[in-house]
Amino acid sequence: MRNAALLASRLVLGSYLAVHGAQKLFGAFGGGGLDRTAAGFHRIGLRPGRQMAAAAGISELGGGLLTAAGIADPAGPLAIMGTMTVAATTHRAKGPLSAKGGFELPLTNFAAAAALAAAGPGRYRLSPGLPRPLAAGAIAGGALLAGGLVARMLTAEPPEPPATPAAAATPAPAAAATPAAPASAGPPDTAPREGQSA
Repeated sequence: MRNAALLASRLVLGSYLAVHGAQKLFGAFGGGGLDRTAAGFHRIGLRPGRQMAAAAGISELGGGLLTAAGIADPAGPLAIMGTMTVAATTHRAKGPLSAKGGFELPLTNFAAAAALAAAGPGRYRLSPGLPRPLAAGAIAGGALLAGGLVARMLTAEPPEPPATPAAAATPAPAAAATPAAPASAGPPDTAPREGQSA
């Protein structure tokens, strides 16, 4: 039962993260592709945007595939944890709930990856795990990289405001034409109408 649960958890988390990586890198599954992702990364302070977007996409795609397959454990969950640390930080200003654009989803993915890293991949995997010294090095390297990216983002310049077209470029709506009053030889009719008092 435990091994089946670990396999199911790995497949769900790993597959979704691999899809997110493919969206960033290739525009697959309705994603924006590397150019649009790079522009977004640059705007939030992860610069140079193209290299940072490529690193995030590779981490998600590679980490997701390694996690789903159970290869070189714990490299896959560690890659996911690093990427989700940075992702959660980008959403910090909007609070903890995803309904408001907050960090709920990155934090949930981080927690699932951390649980898989601690529990191991289970029996149903495609290769043995990393040797202990190599795993320890991967943990230290991933933590340093994620910490550096978070620090870079927290100290970056505020996001650039979206460009707005100049007011002069937008023509003012035409005023509605009012019909001219007919010319009259005398003063307006001021005689009381039926039912009105003088």
